[in-house]
Amino acid sequence: MKTLHTILAVGLFFSPLWREGIGNEASAQTKPMENFAIVIHGGAGTILKDSMSPALEQQYKDKLNEALKSGYNILAKGGTSMDAVVAAIKVMEDSPLFNAGKGAVFANDGTNSMDASIMDGKTIKAGAVAGVHTIRNPIEGARAVMEKSKHVMLSGDGADKFAKEQGLKIEDPKYFFDEKRWKQFHEIKKKDEIKLDHSSDTSGSINPLDVEFLGDGSIPLTTGDKFGTVGCVALDKYGNLAAGTSTGGMTNKKWDRVGDSPIIGAGTYANNKTCGVSCTGHGEYFIRNVVAYDVAALMEYKELSVEQAANEVIMKKLKAQGAEGGLIAMDAKGNITMPFNTPGMYRGYTKQDGKTWIGIYGSDK
Repeated sequence: MKTLHTILAVGLFFSPLWREGIGNEASAQTKPMENFAIVIHGGAGTILKDSMSPALEQQYKDKLNEALKSGYNILAKGGTSMDAVVAAIKVMEDSPLFNAGKGAVFANDGTNSMDASIMDGKTIKAGAVAGVHTIRNPIEGARAVMEKSKHVMLSGDGADKFAKEQGLKIEDPKYFFDEKRWKQFHEIKKKDEIKLDHSSDTSGSINPLDVEFLGDGSIPLTTGDKFGTVGCVALDKYGNLAAGTSTGGMTNKKWDRVGDSPIIGAGTYANNKTCGVSCTGHGEYFIRNVVAYDVAALMEYKELSVEQAANEVIMKKLKAQGAEGGLIAMDAKGNITMPFNTPGMYRGYTKQDGKTWIGIYGSDK
């Protein structure tokens, strides 16, 4: 009887049907999923349709579409979410339309001081750079910190030096010069104001009622402006999330001020168990409220959906504090949400079917 059982077992092992079952199980574990997507933002704030020319509006839409396409093509070919995030953000960093990279605003000393961060939802590893002046694409600097150092954040000259040692593209400061930004900077500097990026008010004038004071009251911080930070969240075919954020910070900022964008948990967060998040807005509030992580925490501990969690933070918690801004977020199933409590936010997404949606104003649905 034992011999018969042995023969049957051996026969079953070599059975094509049984072997096919093993193969199918293995394939199921490694076969890429088809549910992938990418979502981006180019900043939130006072973005009004009657303040924007049709030509400029189209420029923004075209650049957002280019960024989405750049990241989507990587995902569609089986590339990683990390690669897609970097590719999409680089497109926006290379455009003077956004306050990041090429379009970074000027600090009080007349230089461009840039910040960026990135996080891998699969490994929970992250990297960031703050106060860099020469890295063409700060998002690449952030990724290099994550992958080629033992640290999470590098800042200032050290970060620039590190990027150069890693072979990243380094630019002369004149590369970041933009005439429009320069004029805006001098208008703001005359009034000793710090501006949360370019306002929809093309005259550069500021209503005293829209000014809030920081610290001892000596530094006015304008509100009601546009926050031109850029960001991206991507989900690849392997179920891995990644998120990244890049910015030029505030116009006329002093003392090497750093906002939320390069701070993991405040401006950027990603975890396959919950979601990927990239924020844009009044950085000090986003830091104090640890906004990006708060969305993930609400999902994990209160079991909220990504949409519910994001709305809880942006539309309730921050709004109650008088904080303006928005975020993009996506969970591991590809569900996307893009809440903002300002008149507008440059935003868009592309899902696995290739269909793209782009919006600018609050009325865009």
